[in-house]
Amino acid sequence: MKKDNISYVWTDKKRTIFGLPISFTRYYLTETKFITRVGFLNITEDEIDLYKITDKKVRFPFFQRLFNCGTIIIYSRDTDTPSKEVHCIKRVREVSELIDKHLTIMRDRYGIRGRDMISAGNCDCSGEEYDDGGIY
Repeated sequence: MKKDNISYVWTDKKRTIFGLPISFTRYYLTETKFITRVGFLNITEDEIDLYKITDKKVRFPFFQRLFNCGTIIIYSRDTDTPSKEVHCIKRVREVSELIDKHLTIMRDRYGIRGRDMISAGNCDCSGEEYDDGGIY
């Protein structure tokens, strides 16, 4: 099998019992994408372009904290993956900062800002001002 010529910024496995990386789920961060690869015989890969990420959240559940692990939840404008949980990884804060760093680089490259990520469906474009009947 040919080795990929992709340079990864960060890579880790999902950790299971006792914080050990005994899993068939692997996470990769490149300069442009976040990739999740799941499986042993049948492998499924899911990619999110970094510039499509709208928000992220870091969780530290009790049992993961015992083994110095945590979970990052990524929210994106990707059509097939609007949210992704990066379960039980080491050095969660460092990984979160790496994602932020490369996210900013990609947004600068494409000229995208936060206002560009808001969908038009959230806007009341009728031109009328909202009136709640004057009850305050």
